[in-house]
Amino acid sequence: MTSSITRSDGGARSETVRIRRATARDAKRLTRLVRTSRAYEGPYAAMVAGYRVGPDYIETHQVFAAIEPGTDRLLGFYSLILAPPELDLMFVADDAQGLGIGRLLIGHLRDEAQRAGLPGVRIVSHPPAEGFYRSVGARRTGTLAANPPAVMWDRPELVLPID
Repeated sequence: MTSSITRSDGGARSETVRIRRATARDAKRLTRLVRTSRAYEGPYAAMVAGYRVGPDYIETHQVFAAIEPGTDRLLGFYSLILAPPELDLMFVADDAQGLGIGRLLIGHLRDEAQRAGLPGVRIVSHPPAEGFYRSVGARRTGTLAANPPAVMWDRPELVLPID
């Protein structure tokens, strides 16, 4: 599937970012993206230090990857759990932040959720990402309390309505 976000070289040429279903062969790249994310530096680093997106996870869940035009470079990915509906993971490569990749992934997630007949998708957000999720239409529904030692901080809980 190709989704539209224009990437231009400054001239007339532009291409669209491709979103495709992730495969078991993507596991190492997805894991690397999670573990090296600047969003999880400092006090958040422990949460992703040993995190692994394994082939079994990719085969079990709806995992989609955004791929750079003309290459196979991973720009970001998300994982949608269908029952109960939840955005389990969403990461955008540090050097792709601000290019609209996150919004593109959310648009794709909405399409997938709509195809599955879901009325909404729960999001338990990394605290610094709450503003992004709210900017794409998610509504805050509460706070998920810290769960030491895995998660040492409270996290915003939101729902993304599916139209």
